[in-house]
Amino acid sequence: MARSREQVAQLLTSAPGRSVLLSVALGLALLAPAGPAPAAAPPGRSAPSLWDPHHRPDKPDMKSLRQIRFLTEDEFPPFNFAGAGGALEGFNVDLARAICAELGVTCTIQARRWDTIVAAIETGQADVIAAGLAATPEARSRLLFTDPYFRLPARFATQRSNGLSDFSAASLAGKRIAVTAGTSHEAWLAAFLPAARRVPKPTDALARETLMKGEADALFGDGVALSFWVNGTASKDCCTLAGGPYLESRFFGPGLAMAVRPENTTLKRAIDFALFQLWERGTWADLVRRWFPVDPFVGDH
Repeated sequence: MARSREQVAQLLTSAPGRSVLLSVALGLALLAPAGPAPAAAPPGRSAPSLWDPHHRPDKPDMKSLRQIRFLTEDEFPPFNFAGAGGALEGFNVDLARAICAELGVTCTIQARRWDTIVAAIETGQADVIAAGLAATPEARSRLLFTDPYFRLPARFATQRSNGLSDFSAASLAGKRIAVTAGTSHEAWLAAFLPAARRVPKPTDALARETLMKGEADALFGDGVALSFWVNGTASKDCCTLAGGPYLESRFFGPGLAMAVRPENTTLKRAIDFALFQLWERGTWADLVRRWFPVDPFVGDH
């Protein structure tokens, strides 16, 4: 079924949509020792810490690699979903195609039910999972993961009119920060901004409503979901992304990666090489701008 941009936004900012995002990479983090908040990534470019420009992956011998069969699923917008006429669309889908073009190989991309996708790879029905599978210890015992190709950043959102621009620990002391209770975002605030006044709410919707009503100075949460919310009708154009992105892996996970069978080391190295090339050339950033109406790593536009 085709989904409009607004439907995608509703999926991502609803409780079910958020649970999908959390199941990919977040989980509730343990409180770290209190201390200075980790520095936010520099603004102005997407995911600046995702790849190390000084560590360039080598391209492996491609003689044995002529085709790559990707598997994804079709209910995780904007990463992968069924578009008009049932055709697969999304960030993961376009990224898989760009990898094949970079490597000069043909590729196929098929959708499978989420609960069958790992078994399909293990039994040789396909080569690569490109669906945001979390690299948990159990998954790593069965699969070989590529370098991360997407991080799930944490971001602040503020009302456009409140003028809050300094997100240092000192400036946020005493400020009211809305957050969804029991999440890794609340844990991060408690660990690194203990002097801020946390305003925990039981759901994302109530946390966002708190900001819209002016009962909080800022909202802290998942940057991907917030990027769709600030751009959608539900926010009534009240708010903008601000501060960050915050990519602390202890709280927000190591990021999304692709997965192959453990013996497919050449394929893993080839994908790592292609991902670096796509990032360095700007293709990766172009895909982010295509699929995210507000770049979750940079801010509002």
